[in-house]
Amino acid sequence: MHFRKHFLRYWFAAIAVVVVARTTCAENASLAERFDDRNAGSALLSAADWRPFPTAGERPSWEALPDDVKRRIVALAEEVAERAVPALPATLYLEYRRVGDRERYQNVWMERRAMLNALALAECVEAGGRFLDPLANVAWAICEESSWTWPAHIGRQKAGVGLPDTSEPVVALFSAETAASLAWVVYLLEDRLDEVSPQIGRRIRREIDQRILTPYLQRDDFDWMGFGRSGRPNNWNPWINSNVLAAALLVERDEARRPAIVRKALRCLDRFFMPYPPDGSCDEGPSYWGHAGASLFDNLELLHSATQGKFDVYDDPAVRAIGRYIYLTHVADNAFVCVGDCDAIPSLPRDLIYRYGRRIDDANMQSLAAAGRVGDELWSEARGPWSMMRTLYALFNLSNLREAKAAPLVRDAWLGHEDMQLMAARDKAGSAEGLYVAAWGGHNAQSHNHNDVGNYIVYHDGRPVIIDVGRPTYTRQTFSRDRYKIWAMQSAYHNLPTVNGQMQQPGRQYAAAEVTSAADDSAAELKLNLASAYPASAGIASWVRTVRLVRGHSVQVTDEFALVEPSSDIVEHLITACDVENLAAGRLRLVQQEAGTDVLVRYDPPELDVDVETIELDDAKLAGIWGQRLRRISLRPRRPLQRATWRFEISAAN
Repeated sequence: MHFRKHFLRYWFAAIAVVVVARTTCAENASLAERFDDRNAGSALLSAADWRPFPTAGERPSWEALPDDVKRRIVALAEEVAERAVPALPATLYLEYRRVGDRERYQNVWMERRAMLNALALAECVEAGGRFLDPLANVAWAICEESSWTWPAHIGRQKAGVGLPDTSEPVVALFSAETAASLAWVVYLLEDRLDEVSPQIGRRIRREIDQRILTPYLQRDDFDWMGFGRSGRPNNWNPWINSNVLAAALLVERDEARRPAIVRKALRCLDRFFMPYPPDGSCDEGPSYWGHAGASLFDNLELLHSATQGKFDVYDDPAVRAIGRYIYLTHVADNAFVCVGDCDAIPSLPRDLIYRYGRRIDDANMQSLAAAGRVGDELWSEARGPWSMMRTLYALFNLSNLREAKAAPLVRDAWLGHEDMQLMAARDKAGSAEGLYVAAWGGHNAQSHNHNDVGNYIVYHDGRPVIIDVGRPTYTRQTFSRDRYKIWAMQSAYHNLPTVNGQMQQPGRQYAAAEVTSAADDSAAELKLNLASAYPASAGIASWVRTVRLVRGHSVQVTDEFALVEPSSDIVEHLITACDVENLAAGRLRLVQQEAGTDVLVRYDPPELDVDVETIELDDAKLAGIWGQRLRRISLRPRRPLQRATWRFEISAAN
């Protein structure tokens, strides 16, 4: 076959660079120590002196915002002001424990916070007082909630999952987020809210202290803090710390406690930052980078501002690598490499990416911020602005963001740390035209893990061809012992083989081996052995996969395997959002009419039997990304095999 000759031609070609992927990670420098070494604590501004943004009373800055943005803020607040504050009854909180549903409570919870932010911003924009009463109603209702912590996270209390124990506040993702939102409202509008009642500001300050700041200082046993545990904590650590830090800097008036909270936040952040991979790899994927690396940046920005620039670590190689990760995993437009629970089209903080790029003087990162719909980073789909801090930054940086250039679309990326081992490559730098491939090794104990060692994705002209499904809507099952009963998290629903009925298994020991990556002007590839990602019962002696982009021609996947015993129970899976046409032996056509996708998949040996299964997507989250259905292509041998080499080539149909 023609493609085999083409493949062999490049197989023996000289490779410019080969990198062995198993690395060791020396610890990064401590943030807490650098805070003290640079005497940043002595430069820490008091709450009265720290003015990160103009308050509602500082009219010129608010009046100078773009008219289209001001109109949108006010229009949203007008709609919100007409609604009653939605109820959060005990039975709604209990749905997580009773039936495993977390969405219904969370949706109402988020609606309240979106109302709070929208009304606060509109009052800052307009300053006419008409949004103050609705704002007071929402703020008061939030203060009256028995807990700010979601039902899915309340299990960290001694009473376990169920209704919250009000005597044991749980500092978790969204309790901390609530504290920060309310703190920003107090900062922006406390004097205006005093016109409604001075009790509002006093109540907010008291609730923030009792629910968040005091337990944060007193306790070290929340898992996300990383104290007393092995392994690096996930995105919860910088995300929660950024909100605790914001709340403390804004409303903590005790000038002894304020620096104590800052120092604890930095000690806690060190648990996340110091063991972070030196190449910036985020094993949680680009979606979660938005609250992993991006939230680390939130913390650094808060302290840079509150110390008048004295605490500045933007020259640190690890800080710079963590930022660069996000454009190294960018496919095209709003699409990113979909690893684990990551979404293929994540919602990312474009303004933050731009500001992060400016801080580390990285033009690629700054230009990535222009890849999406500029301005939409201020809003979620239907609930209005989310993080008040990020929204404020975005509002007052909007003119710079709107002038940002187009996305960089780097040609090659290699993130070789053993937690990730991700290779990505496209036909040519700066263009989504042609083919793009990403493939990864790693292991099956990543944060937000799917059993997907050796998986790969392929795009053509910026449109998905061979995909990673991502994760369905979270439920109680998602983070339970039954996680891997969810189909989308199983290796059989990734672009991977199933052997003797065995899929990959979860755990650090189920990992890629013998991983190398290479790239030059003509090709890029990732090569790895998948055998150890499967249990011994799979009977795999060796399964060497090579994923290779031959620039301007095709993506070529070669699986060279050896089994302990001959077997015909071998299935190669391919997942696609395209329609599949079985043209002839050895050829499939993948078509997506609306997107203009038309791609050929050639497979060798051609005598493999092909089955195409339709996967109906009844999950609203997945359907919103991929449409109503996916296709799973399964290829099987017609006779028992012990050793074989299977080759697949993906190329444009014309």
